[in-house]
Amino acid sequence: MLENFTDKLSLVIDDIITAESANEIATIMQSANDTLAPDQFALLIEALPQNKRLDVWTTFPTAMQRAAFVDMGQATRGHLITLLSDDECFDLLSQLDVDEVIEIAEEIPSRLLKYAIKCLDDSQRKLYQQAQQFSTDAVGHWLDYNYVRISEKLKVSSAKLLLEKGLAPYTEDFYVVNKDGVLTGILAINRLLQSDNDTRLSALFCPEAPRLKASGELSAAADAVILSGKMSLPIVDENEHFLGRFTVATAYEVKQELQTEQINNAAGLSTDEELFSSVSSSAKNRGIWLGVNLVTAFLASWFIGLFEATLQQVVALAVLMPVVASMGGVSGSQTLTVIVRGLALGQITEQNRKVLLHKELKVSALNGVIWSLVIGSITFLWFDSLVLSLVIAMAILFNLLIAATSGVMIPALLNKLNIDPALSGAVILTTITDIFGFVVFLGLGSLLLL
Repeated sequence: MLENFTDKLSLVIDDIITAESANEIATIMQSANDTLAPDQFALLIEALPQNKRLDVWTTFPTAMQRAAFVDMGQATRGHLITLLSDDECFDLLSQLDVDEVIEIAEEIPSRLLKYAIKCLDDSQRKLYQQAQQFSTDAVGHWLDYNYVRISEKLKVSSAKLLLEKGLAPYTEDFYVVNKDGVLTGILAINRLLQSDNDTRLSALFCPEAPRLKASGELSAAADAVILSGKMSLPIVDENEHFLGRFTVATAYEVKQELQTEQINNAAGLSTDEELFSSVSSSAKNRGIWLGVNLVTAFLASWFIGLFEATLQQVVALAVLMPVVASMGGVSGSQTLTVIVRGLALGQITEQNRKVLLHKELKVSALNGVIWSLVIGSITFLWFDSLVLSLVIAMAILFNLLIAATSGVMIPALLNKLNIDPALSGAVILTTITDIFGFVVFLGLGSLLLL
């Protein structure tokens, strides 16, 4: 048996795709249910062609159906809902708790959402309504409610009794509140265990413990939890009333989702596109950015057309043009990737951007000198023309410098315009490096070769 969970998942996917009947799939899943990790069931459904999904879904244990339904992507969940009857959907939704309902609330039909809310008990419905007071971009919308809240007037002996009931994952602190529900401090469980039973909690808890505002931005809250070194941080409203907590697990999920969104945006993909989205849906999502790219390509072609006479007389220039464009595009993309990642992590400011620009220019200058000499030498051996070698060497050097400048400045400009640099930065950068590279290369060719 393979120890690697990824290898196990891959084998199960291969076996299901080659299976010829629902009975054969059921046999495969009998062993898979014992070998796959819990979070792999959603990945399994997403990785299967749409005509295989229902046969696999019906083999999932009830608990796995619930977890997979929440974990899977929006597009996959939407497709699964179309395959299931309303009664099957209602039965599934009736098992969800408030955290799970909040997570999928924006992604399921309203009739199903209403039923899921109806199935919550009174206390959970209140928590759901509390979450709806905040936008989906605010941390208050995504709180974890599996915490221990205790009164500041209790003794240690009373607090220790709560430990006998068991603690939820990521619990290392008790949250201490006054009679009005205001968070007055945090009590570490380790300190509680080491304290005398007759001691008042007011003498033990830390009143200056870190906390986050419920109205705060979600990504910033995720960073705060991760950097705090804590398993979770308490969340309060504007009046310091304790609302819930934000765990490190949720923080990492948020960061992962943001990274996935940036990757999709950089490739011009819709965030709700999955592996087996319909052909029409995938074509529509990608076609828009193909159109944008077409416009920029025609723009570059127009600049090339300005040198039509030069190209007719010096055919070697046309042969070497892809080299100039490729080197500039790759160099610029490398710089752009570093800068976009730095922006996403909050590492780039107005002050250090100039330093970054100088550094990237030095890197491009060094690479430009090295690779212009290499490409110039190859060109000389190929075409036996010293002047042509000089032309392409200079074009490569200048294009790498403009690529570095563009890679640093384009994300900064797009950021100021509230446009995601990961979404359109690559298209703009490629256009600039292509046009600049062609103009320099063909311009020098016109001056020196004709």
